[in-house]
Amino acid sequence: MARMTAARAAVEILKREGVADAFGVPGAAINPFYAALKASGGIAHTLARHVEGASHMAEGYTRTHPGNIGVCIGTSGPAGTDMITGLYSATGDSIPILCITGQAPTAVIHKEDFQAVDIASIAKPVTKMAVTVLEAAQVPGVFQQAFHLMRSGRPGPVLIDLPIDVQLTEIEFDPETYEPLPVYKPAASRAQIEKAIGMLNASERPLIVAGGGIINADAAELLVEFAELTGTPVVPTLMGWGILPDDHELNAGMVGLQTSHRYGNATFLESDFVLGIGNRWANRHTGRLDVYTAGRKFVHVDIEPTQIGKIFAPDYGIASDAKAALELFVEVARELKAAGALPDRSVWAGAAQERKATLQRRTHFDDIPIKPQRVYEEMNKAFGPDTRYVSTIGLSQIAGAQMLHVYRPRHWINCGQAGPLGWTVPAALGVAKADPEASVVALSGDYDFQFMLEELAVGAQHRIPYVHVLVNNSYLGLIRQAQRAFEIDFQVNLEFENLNSPELGVYGVDHVKVAEGLGCKAIRVTDPAELGGAFEQAKKLAAQYRVPVVVEAILERVTNISMSTTNDIGNVVEFEEIATEPGHAPTSIKPLKV
Repeated sequence: MARMTAARAAVEILKREGVADAFGVPGAAINPFYAALKASGGIAHTLARHVEGASHMAEGYTRTHPGNIGVCIGTSGPAGTDMITGLYSATGDSIPILCITGQAPTAVIHKEDFQAVDIASIAKPVTKMAVTVLEAAQVPGVFQQAFHLMRSGRPGPVLIDLPIDVQLTEIEFDPETYEPLPVYKPAASRAQIEKAIGMLNASERPLIVAGGGIINADAAELLVEFAELTGTPVVPTLMGWGILPDDHELNAGMVGLQTSHRYGNATFLESDFVLGIGNRWANRHTGRLDVYTAGRKFVHVDIEPTQIGKIFAPDYGIASDAKAALELFVEVARELKAAGALPDRSVWAGAAQERKATLQRRTHFDDIPIKPQRVYEEMNKAFGPDTRYVSTIGLSQIAGAQMLHVYRPRHWINCGQAGPLGWTVPAALGVAKADPEASVVALSGDYDFQFMLEELAVGAQHRIPYVHVLVNNSYLGLIRQAQRAFEIDFQVNLEFENLNSPELGVYGVDHVKVAEGLGCKAIRVTDPAELGGAFEQAKKLAAQYRVPVVVEAILERVTNISMSTTNDIGNVVEFEEIATEPGHAPTSIKPLKV
């Protein structure tokens, strides 16, 4: 048997579980692991500027390709607590990432040693497993179990805490005979699928709600085939956006209080049956449940049995991995189609597309300062169908989801459940690291951008190029809009006159100088006619210098983006004028029909 330190054994297991990249920040209590990482080779490491940033880089990395598991490494104490937001974000969206922390020696963990904290207890609520390994011989088994848990059932993150003496202890371990544990995923039965399809066939106006679980299961092609076989229109959730192209004839648009389309909500409210696959009925998708559920039956397919009935009781539930279920859905649908036993849905699907051509929002405005809608219009022109968009939260993300177009799975990479400000920069770096040849475009408001902008230096140091579209209104826009209900505008105003950049007026932070100071390139745009040229220049600069390139659009200070103010998807307020002629929405999926 080979003898090696437990830290080296852990690194060897990472490689055999398919890990090729890691993100982190070294420190005294994790240095033995870093020494093993260097000695072993085979895993590229990206040095972050903040451990929370490293955890979000790991998230972006995982979300980019099927099978990826991002790894985040940090030292003891605050490094672990910095990771908690990343772990929460990952667990909320069913994203497997592995966080590895150093720890004080086992003999003094309980003695308030320097940077000793019970990180396993802190992380437990936001992980599938969080453990401090006290016996070196357990390290291989713990890492093996970690990968098994991350991949099994509903995917999610794990934290492994390694005391420094445990890392340094030599153990017997043979990497050559190591094998990952089999992955467990529940699978639907034929009888369950037949019952669900029977309910779908008995309806007149069915919809499929396609959630992020389909993307996690790498089952988008199966979903599209099933929808095409049955002629059923599809509503992608925010986390499922891209499962089928936005211009597909069965794409009915998104539904919800905020990140939704006018036509998506209208079609949903006309439906009488909903088949949800790999979705969690998030509250910003459903809004008021009495409105959402009235007059329609539901079938819910989810990998996590306890998710079924969690938000509301469906008429039928199936605990299954999305891919396993969709394989059977396609199999049964093919048989029924061959037998001529599937209803003709062309009139219903055509009605959904008719709404898509008539119920649109206006994007074309020539105003100065720039109206945000124009930014997304120009993004649609500048960035093609292969673009991987990355965003987290705020009016920028909500408007982007209403107006941008996505054509492929994993090309809208969004932190859905947690929505932490600052997520976008590091997540975009993780995406670009995972897919170096991709066109990666991040989208932030000014406050999200300012939260973790130091991570731009990571892109400059490690030559990780992407384009970051920054819409700046010098406001906490979403919070300001939410405060309208309280008739206040309080502590949400970011404006000030920058002594060093008087040309900014009241827009405060000079993001161009900051980005350049961090080693990146940046362009500021104040005229909407210049947006297209700026985006083209940004793409060229990113390719030439291999660094992040920021395009800052100076927006009007106040814009209210379409959303419901009553928690009702049937009552979304259109604060701006809607599209009434084709020139109002020149990049809409379908030409406006008037």
